[in-house]
Amino acid sequence: MGVDVSVQSESSGRGVGEAGVWSDHEHFMRHAIALGDRGSTAGDGGPFGAVIVRAGRIIGEGWNRVIATRDPTAHGEMVAIRDACRGIESVSLQGCALYTSGQPCPMCLGAIYWARIERVFYGFSIQDAAGIGFDDHFIHEQLARPPEQRAIPEIPLLRTEALEILEAYAANPGRVRY
Repeated sequence: MGVDVSVQSESSGRGVGEAGVWSDHEHFMRHAIALGDRGSTAGDGGPFGAVIVRAGRIIGEGWNRVIATRDPTAHGEMVAIRDACRGIESVSLQGCALYTSGQPCPMCLGAIYWARIERVFYGFSIQDAAGIGFDDHFIHEQLARPPEQRAIPEIPLLRTEALEILEAYAANPGRVRY
């Protein structure tokens, strides 16, 4: 399946393949960067802003609110995903692109895949962020290890009981698949 990365600026009406396509991408990226600046200047969290675009329109946006909300999962991408899903009343962001001021961390990348976002554009890299203390390298290393050998070990417990609810959920013909 090919990924449609067409975007259309509200002001230009241009799409991918036409003159000015990069200006459309840059428009959304500049908005993400501005959100990151707004949030970090306000003291909400780091300089991470994000917008989610479908069919040339922003359907969700957010900025890092880790400090403001005392929530370590309130990264800009996560806030934007939540905003977009609420707005369209769906857990799927298929057909969407995400523009983020910084390359997504492992947590955000996982959410991007779960939400079915099709393309990510980012400003600064993971290495750039590590240079000022946002270093995800340790998490990447941990994910490569077997669960029981991680700094925070994952220990199986009550598997049989837990499998009962998993199997009951799988057998429910009315369950919502996502």
